[in-house]
Amino acid sequence: METIALLALIVLLLLGAVLFLFPKSNKNKGKGKHTQLNSSLVKNVRDYTKEEVSKHNTRKDCWIIVKDKVYDVTPYVEEHPGGDAILNNAGRDSTEGFYGPQHATRVFDMVDEFYIGDLKS
Repeated sequence: METIALLALIVLLLLGAVLFLFPKSNKNKGKGKHTQLNSSLVKNVRDYTKEEVSKHNTRKDCWIIVKDKVYDVTPYVEEHPGGDAILNNAGRDSTEGFYGPQHATRVFDMVDEFYIGDLKS
């Protein structure tokens, strides 16, 4: 019985060490340049001005702003279930449309993979 308890304790300690060394996510909420670990991809993110975002307003280069976060949704434009509705606010703030009743809650998780930075104040 003591051997089983000791073995269980060792397993728990090892699991704790693994979780400490390899956390689930590394989201950095600070401003400026930082690295985000997301979907097994490491990408550099930075701050953007509204003017910079506004230049990305086409089907082939589509950025949107949602709650002061900037997303490059270009790869998703053709897959968007709402068709060209995603282009209505390309290069601009899309917060209102994004939180509209037409979106299922899974869209809130999906958008993370397109995050490229924050909007400059």
